Amino acid sequence: MNSVQAAPAAQRGANPPAVGRTLAVTLEGLSATIVAVEVIAIANLPNFIITGLPDTALAESRDRIRAAFASTGFAWPNKRVTVNLSPAAVHKSGSAFDIGIAVAVLAAAGFIPPEAIEGTMHLGELGLDGAARPMRGTLPAVVAARTAGIRRVVVPAGNLLEAKLIDGPQIVGVESLAELAESYGATVPWRHTASASKQVHGTHVPGIPDSAGGAARPMPDMADVIGQDIAKQALEIAAAGGHHMLMCGPPGTGKTMLASRLPGILPPLERDAAIEVTAVHSIAGLFQPQGGLITRPPFEAPHHTATPAAIVGGGSGIPRPGAASRAHRGVLFLDEAPEFSARVLETLRQPLESGQIVLARALGQATYPARFQLVLAANPCPCGLAIGKGIECRCSSVARRRYLERLSAPFRDRIDLQVEVESVPDGALEATSRETSASVARRVAQARAAQLERLAGYGWSTNREADGAWLRGKLGESSGAVRAAREARRVGLASMRGMDSVLRVAWTIADLEGRPAPGASDVDAALTLRSGLDR
Repeated sequence: MNSVQAAPAAQRGANPPAVGRTLAVTLEGLSATIVAVEVIAIANLPNFIITGLPDTALAESRDRIRAAFASTGFAWPNKRVTVNLSPAAVHKSGSAFDIGIAVAVLAAAGFIPPEAIEGTMHLGELGLDGAARPMRGTLPAVVAARTAGIRRVVVPAGNLLEAKLIDGPQIVGVESLAELAESYGATVPWRHTASASKQVHGTHVPGIPDSAGGAARPMPDMADVIGQDIAKQALEIAAAGGHHMLMCGPPGTGKTMLASRLPGILPPLERDAAIEVTAVHSIAGLFQPQGGLITRPPFEAPHHTATPAAIVGGGSGIPRPGAASRAHRGVLFLDEAPEFSARVLETLRQPLESGQIVLARALGQATYPARFQLVLAANPCPCGLAIGKGIECRCSSVARRRYLERLSAPFRDRIDLQVEVESVPDGALEATSRETSASVARRVAQARAAQLERLAGYGWSTNREADGAWLRGKLGESSGAVRAAREARRVGLASMRGMDSVLRVAWTIADLEGRPAPGASDVDAALTLRSGLDR
């Protein structure tokens, strides 16, 4: 007798179980991984298993999907349903896999043809009534689909406007699982009224500011600033070269007013930069797509009580971007900078150098871009009155020194421009002719264009990004600018990093004045602007 036993009669000649296959995506920071969703339903003890390193929110999708099936009238397969998310070694997070898993179960159970969903990316969360709920990170997910050559992406109707901001794939918006199943040829027993989804799909989500989108709103104008010629000149130099800036002065002298006007004189974002910035805000859940891509440099001004996680990002599972990443390609403004905790300020040293933030957690690592301009405002002392004539400061010399020393020397060494902002004299209040942001922005744009031409091919776009050795080599060691910068370092006015920073600012001054290269006088001006608070 043959040692190999024959299969049971019921199984001989039976067709293999159908496998439902579709696509989804998982995000780690702005890095996206295309995920293959595979579902098979086999005759065994009824169960619903998800494999492939799902996090808690993804594991809970089993209950949401079963409830959505019941609300739509589909009979859940009385079998062992196994979901595999591949690649299995990559952590998967979030509830945006719900719709992909649900349609793959429909295909495996025979409600829709399996071939109908292959090659299509399905994104979105399901409500218990079968409604398709909007998700965070739709824009970077669609960008990943376009990069991978995926031609069709299904998203919740609430994410349709955001998804269509990316050219390439065919974008389909759905209100519910029932609507999606019908589009694939299924007979839906009944439709549940998705009232909850209609509330979410409105034009504004409560608690999320409309300013997160690109809709046009009046920008603060430089013409509103009275006096402060030196501070305004420093702000223009900061905008032209992408330099970091510290303003120190008594309360009410216009430090916050000046900082809020910096985005208005910065050039608008190019399309690739706009997509990158919008993707960060989409992952943060703050993007409103009605105004299109974010084309203005963002402006973030966290309170001085903010935690390190609020500034650089954090949260359970895969961390979300913080204020520093939301300010990418724009301005991060820290008002009352010495009041921020030392931990917060020191966490900014890495992104100031590298232009990105790497957040490592037990479930994975997220990398977010953070190439922002840092603008700091500080009082000169605890009472705020140490600068200015005719005003009596109540603080001791020790208290004044210790107050600004809360900004550590390594941290301040990374700030290119450090200027005093004094009280506005009475005569300045009568001035009627003040330069507008539009006029300043034109000079900034011309200086930026000169930098792009000079730095083409090196991967830099502003003087602040240029390598110090390259700067010195471009000018030549015998040039007056390099000699002046080295002399400043020799007499202790600048560190090695500070010497390169002075050269960068000097080159920006020359760019604003239309000269091909800086000279010794530009270095002197840059040194004055860099060390103004120490003199």
